[in-house]
Amino acid sequence: MSGLVWPSAPVPSENGDVWRWELPTVHDASRVRMDLRARLAHPSLAARSTEDAREGLLLVFEELASNALRHGGGAVEAMITAIPSGWVVVLTDGSPDAPPRPEIDRDPAFGGMGLPMVAQLSVDFGWCSDPGRKRVWARLPSGLGATAVPHPRSSEGPAGTS
Repeated sequence: MSGLVWPSAPVPSENGDVWRWELPTVHDASRVRMDLRARLAHPSLAARSTEDAREGLLLVFEELASNALRHGGGAVEAMITAIPSGWVVVLTDGSPDAPPRPEIDRDPAFGGMGLPMVAQLSVDFGWCSDPGRKRVWARLPSGLGATAVPHPRSSEGPAGTS
C-alpha cells in the first residue's frame, strides 16, 4: 500500500443548495447517482455548468461513495453543496482513523485509481475527522469561468502537508 495520504483539511464551508443522502449499502450508491443525475439535468444547474463538469461530479461522487462504503464502514452519508463556482462533495463514514490513501504506480487492473482521478478532477480536496466519523471531500469546478481549470494540490507527504 502507498504511504501517501490525502491532505488533512477541514471541509470548506460554502453557502448553496445542499443535497443529502444516506447510503446504507453499495446498491444505494447507484440509486443516489441516478437522483444526482436527475438533479443535474435541471435547467438552472445545466445553465451554470458544463456537461463535462456534471459528468465529473458524477464520477467523483461514485468514487468517493464506493470508497466510503468499501473501506470506511459505519453509516455512510453523502452531502453535495451546489455553489456558484461548482460543487463541494462530502462523504462521511465511520473510520476516523483511516485517511484516504491514493495508490501510486499500481497496475490499474488491480483497481485503486479512484482517488488520483478525484484529485485530478478537483480544484481542492482533503479529509478530516470528528469523533467517530471521517469526512472525505472534494471541490469541483462548474466548468465555466475562472474555476474551469483544476489546480489540485499535491497529495505527497504525510497527512497535514501539501
